Amino acid sequence: MRPVGEPAPAGGDAGRALVLGGTGFVGRQVCARLAALGHDVLAVGRTRPPRTGRAGRFAALDLAAATPDALVALLRAHRPTVVVNAAGGVWNVDAEQMVRSNVTVVERLVAALGGWEPRPRLIQLGSAHEYGPVPYGSLVDEETPPDPRTDYGRTKLRGTTCVLDATRAGVVDGIVLRISNVLGPDAPATSLPGATVARLRTAAETGRTAVLRTGPAQVYRDFVDVRDVADGVAAAAACGVGGVVNLGGGTAVAVRSLMEQLARISGAPARVVVDACPGGQIVRASGDWQLLDITAAGRLLDWTPGRRLTESLRSLWESTERGVRVG
Repeated sequence: MRPVGEPAPAGGDAGRALVLGGTGFVGRQVCARLAALGHDVLAVGRTRPPRTGRAGRFAALDLAAATPDALVALLRAHRPTVVVNAAGGVWNVDAEQMVRSNVTVVERLVAALGGWEPRPRLIQLGSAHEYGPVPYGSLVDEETPPDPRTDYGRTKLRGTTCVLDATRAGVVDGIVLRISNVLGPDAPATSLPGATVARLRTAAETGRTAVLRTGPAQVYRDFVDVRDVADGVAAAAACGVGGVVNLGGGTAVAVRSLMEQLARISGAPARVVVDACPGGQIVRASGDWQLLDITAAGRLLDWTPGRRLTESLRSLWESTERGVRVG
């Protein structure tokens, strides 16, 4: 399988990067960051995005339906030194689709990389939701036993286990980056920040008050900018660290506060409505609290998040203005 355009060149100064899911929200920023560092980047996805930006070259492939032979052909065509799996089902997919996207794709990718010499660096993007609910106020490090309670968390954990097992067996040179909730420019409307901005954008254009509904006031999440995630992927590509490393924003943010900040940035008429849980009980399988310990990322990858929440939220809002993309 040959990607769109010319045959695969010898590679950029930093090597050749293959980014699965390279046309998605996170994948586009990963492609842009690796390209800026001198990688010859090939973005892989179902369809070419309307604005490729700095994503580099593109190959069309439905990863959830791709055969192992198709993945092997893709690897042979591009001869990557780094493979980033930024693909996966998150929102608005059923349990079966989630297994195909978050488990089957990883299993087939690991099998396709087996026996490849020299071994490409494999970077699997995992999720903080693999940890499952944790006690309120706790700091979750990489030694916390995973106990996911959602289909998404369980399937992402299976993908993580596949990569870690293959790495221990010497089949791949892999690392898993467990990422907290991602936000920033071009966040999808199916995510909480993206959905909030969509409502505020409608309010700004119509003058009608946006009603922003959230759960109990004590719900906190760890948010990290998508561009900081891309920096973390680049750092992981440049080192030989294995295992699991957390990437997060370093702060637990009240979801209500995030909505209120977005409303202020937008200037649109809005009000936040808090839906209290009956009896004050937790009703979300993801829990009420999330904060990742990112000490290991600083020590092993020399990475810390560089963008403040306000900057991330402003970039998200600005990216919806006339379809402007904020890099």
